[in-house]
Amino acid sequence: MSSNTPTTGPSSASTNVTSGTGTDVVGGEVRTAGVSLADFLLQLEDYTPTIPDAVTAYYLNRAGFEASDPRIVRLISLAAQKFVSDIANDALQHCKMRGSAQSSRKAGKDKRYTLSMEDLAPALSEYGINVKKPYYFT
Repeated sequence: MSSNTPTTGPSSASTNVTSGTGTDVVGGEVRTAGVSLADFLLQLEDYTPTIPDAVTAYYLNRAGFEASDPRIVRLISLAAQKFVSDIANDALQHCKMRGSAQSSRKAGKDKRYTLSMEDLAPALSEYGINVKKPYYFT
């Protein structure tokens, strides 16, 4: 089973064809999954994630994971950054939905949003993290 997916960008004339065997045809060039992985690892070495490698390595060591390859730490940093970004984006969507239900006082100005527990709790619950307010805040 193969699907033709046009690429976006400057060379939109080329076509990517993906087969179920792990090979891709990009612009007439056959690439295997191993080559794509090698390209990804080279790009990963040049990328600086938002969460520093030292912070990720600290928490990995604290959890009992010893990573000798710095690319593994960078990959986990990237995955953690994506996870936090997805949660923040979902919380923003909850905030916008809650704000659209209320009347808008600042119709002409750009709306600034504040991250609150009212928005963060439902976003976290979508990822299986249940947050409850302490009894003294209720």
